[in-house]
Amino acid sequence: MVERFFLYDETVEAKTRFVSFAGKNRRFDLAILQTDRYFGKSIVLDIQSNRFAIVGLDDLEEEGSIEAEFGFSEEDAAELREFLYEMV
Repeated sequence: MVERFFLYDETVEAKTRFVSFAGKNRRFDLAILQTDRYFGKSIVLDIQSNRFAIVGLDDLEEEGSIEAEFGFSEEDAAELREFLYEMV
């Protein structure tokens, strides 16, 4: 058996929302997980691109953050950002 050094190993309750909506240039298929972890931020998974980010209000307000995390164009990131403002 392999010996492991765990930094943490916890099971928590999570609220998960699956949402899909059509943007101007692309379809957004998202899973949004909310837990007590990550200082109240949500884990946002873009199912189509297999990318995710831990997103809070501060991340939405940081210029270029959504573009970098999800690899989106400025226009697509603006649409996602607008939606996520309603979530966080």
